[in-house]
Amino acid sequence: MPSIHVNGTRLFYELYGEGEPLVLVHGSSGDHLGWQAVASHLSRWFSVLTYDRRGHSQSERPGEGLRSDDEDDLAALMERLGLAPAHVAGNSFGASIALGLASRRPDLFRSLIVHEPPLIATAVEGAMMTELQAGIDKFADRLRSGDIEGGTRQIIEDLALGPGAWEPLPKEVRQTLMDNALTWLNELEDPAWAELDLEALSGFGRPALLSEGDKSPAWFSPIVRRLAQVLTAPHRHTFQGAGHVPHLTHPEDYVRVVLDFIR
Repeated sequence: MPSIHVNGTRLFYELYGEGEPLVLVHGSSGDHLGWQAVASHLSRWFSVLTYDRRGHSQSERPGEGLRSDDEDDLAALMERLGLAPAHVAGNSFGASIALGLASRRPDLFRSLIVHEPPLIATAVEGAMMTELQAGIDKFADRLRSGDIEGGTRQIIEDLALGPGAWEPLPKEVRQTLMDNALTWLNELEDPAWAELDLEALSGFGRPALLSEGDKSPAWFSPIVRRLAQVLTAPHRHTFQGAGHVPHLTHPEDYVRVVLDFIR
């Protein structure tokens, strides 16, 4: 199992395929296996890197950390493996990490591909924010109380994939989400987890693709719209019939959209 020690943390990774580098950054409580359905296809055209973020699955669990630590991990991983500049795709909190790094180190990017980052402080307001914050507080309390399955299920059904989405998930996916569930609490303890330096991002200057699913929770749309106002001439795409994880639920569509954008 390949691993590398970067930024003070040992990270597990997989690298396969040939061509321009494409780095895939997973979201909260997931791991590199979440990209399997698309990575194998994308590796026909790219040198594809997937990895377990710090605290997740096979990577080291160093305890408390900030989103900026994840950003620094990603930068160090790309540089140590000789992949920079790369196309970088992120989903959910992985998209927040990719955006944060893009605002600080645009030199590491060929392009940026992000799907529904939970950067609620940038665009979500009013009653929508009040309801969303109540849901976040509720699942965080359940995780802190030790109700890992209940808290994880609530995250998936109330905040990410929608009612009834938990049971249909493959057993191994549900187990991974529960094994990594406490990383949610670590992310929430970062005061800046939901924020982004939009002024810095406006200077990114590289091609960018912003996507969302038409079945996703409504609060993602204002975030994507706000980012589209900040980035320079971004491409936008809405996955029809898909929600928060199109690379899992609609892998063929996801591969097609990524290929069309990069080409």
